[in-house]
Amino acid sequence: MVDKPHQNLAIIGHVDHGKSTLVGRLLFETGSIPEHVIEQHREEAEEKGKGGFEFAYVMDNLAEERERGLTIDIAHQEFETDVYYFTVVDTPGHRDFVKNMITGASQADNAVLVVAADDGVAPQTQEHVFLARTLGIDELIVGVNKMDVVDYDEDRYREVVEEVKALLDQVRFATEDASFIPISAFEGDNVAELSENTPWYDGPTILDALNDLPETEPPTDAPLRLPIQDVYTISGIGTVPVGRVETGVMEIGDTVSFQPSDVGGEVKTIEMHHEEIPRAEPGDNVGFNVRGIGKDDIRRGDVCGPADDPPTVARTFQAQIVVMQHPSVITAGYTPVFHAHTAQVACTLETIDQKIDPSSGEVEEENPDFIQSGDAAIVTVRPQKPLSVEPSSEIPELGSFAIRDMGQTVAAGRVLSIDEG
Repeated sequence: MVDKPHQNLAIIGHVDHGKSTLVGRLLFETGSIPEHVIEQHREEAEEKGKGGFEFAYVMDNLAEERERGLTIDIAHQEFETDVYYFTVVDTPGHRDFVKNMITGASQADNAVLVVAADDGVAPQTQEHVFLARTLGIDELIVGVNKMDVVDYDEDRYREVVEEVKALLDQVRFATEDASFIPISAFEGDNVAELSENTPWYDGPTILDALNDLPETEPPTDAPLRLPIQDVYTISGIGTVPVGRVETGVMEIGDTVSFQPSDVGGEVKTIEMHHEEIPRAEPGDNVGFNVRGIGKDDIRRGDVCGPADDPPTVARTFQAQIVVMQHPSVITAGYTPVFHAHTAQVACTLETIDQKIDPSSGEVEEENPDFIQSGDAAIVTVRPQKPLSVEPSSEIPELGSFAIRDMGQTVAAGRVLSIDEG
């Protein structure tokens, strides 16, 4: 499975436009749902006189598992095409989606935007597209879903495509790079094979478009940045920080620095999957040992980098944020928790510098008194304790964050510039 290049894929779009159905259909068509699960549904369907509905049953069952609060087996969220091995960055729960997208194992590289043909662009469609743009997703595949509901009407498809193009233009997504595909995730039209129901369409299927995505270049030439997830003490080795290499390369013998703890030393060993390796590259989850570093010297949320180009520690930073949901207004002085890579630090919005039109990116107001749900803004942030982040223009992997408060993601954003003070 892993000998193919890997892509993280976000499935985004308005609630009820068919995101989970599309995920289910992709898993079904690529043989990623275990045969016994399908067999079980096939028997159920036949018992109820609904032969041929296995797919619908798979979907209903996944939906039911979700409703009962069971997390779907993680294997259900990975699938392979001829070219790539995909992990779906889970999107059903809008609030968690944002946090997962930013602080998950990794950010999504690309996204499929699902827009229902009968509904067209809806509020969350806009929000998700703007978010995808803010978080640096490059390629969009647009599935105009539920074509079966509008009788596969080409005119309706064209109307929705124009609506989506207008939205993409507003947030400055390159529309010429987006592929638009009329689909029915439920019926399977144009997902794995071209459908006879849309004789007027001869472009790629969803799977073709996924296979055509550009391969993501691993960021090996950026400086090493490895956020620490945990720190262990292992007998015979000593202190072993564990984390995922986001950018750059770590080799045995390198002199590294941990920030903001501000300690460092020489890398003695690197281990992955319980085997010693000489070097670690982006995407590798590793444990490593650094000479002279004790368990209490470093902690989760630290970032490891080269001693001669250490991770940046922000005294304050300027960021662009999008407020997704907040019950009241947000003013200067607001202090929620910022989740950036593996760090969770309370940060104060020191000033709200500009309010921005989320659709165009134009400045709407200088130094507004407050911002609220649906607003985008440039803000100056002061972490309450040292925090290592990077400008997203330089190291995007360490430049995004989610803002959480009251048990939910209230906003998301990216770092524009840093004052190391």
